[in-house]
Amino acid sequence: MPRSSFAKVNVVIDTGNPLLDRSVDGFLKIGTVAATRAVAEDAYHIAKRGSIATKDLKKMCKEGAYWGTVAGVYTGMEYGVGRIRGTYDWKNAMIAGALTGGLASAVTNGNKDKIVMDALTGGAVATAAEFINYLT
Repeated sequence: MPRSSFAKVNVVIDTGNPLLDRSVDGFLKIGTVAATRAVAEDAYHIAKRGSIATKDLKKMCKEGAYWGTVAGVYTGMEYGVGRIRGTYDWKNAMIAGALTGGLASAVTNGNKDKIVMDALTGGAVATAAEFINYLT
């Protein structure tokens, strides 16, 4: 069961399904980071106007939902690949990263070359993150 801790607030996700638990946990973690990034990016404009516009809130929600969804798909795929393969190693991250990168690109872009490049990038980034995680 995934556990998240932020500012001394512990959140436990337990839906009864490990795949869904990991997906929801990834969505919440990365979605929060993406929404915070959008706030930080627009902080100057918000301060200059003196108020938050509806478009600012929409952008925060859209960024959070997009990146949260990508993270949820990735963590779910990594877990699923591990279950299928019967082992948990860096190859799961590579496969899940490639599938997630290709899927996210296919949803937002119809260019086949871009989909392949995004799949390769997703696999490479996920593999690199996994190796860095092993080093620390």
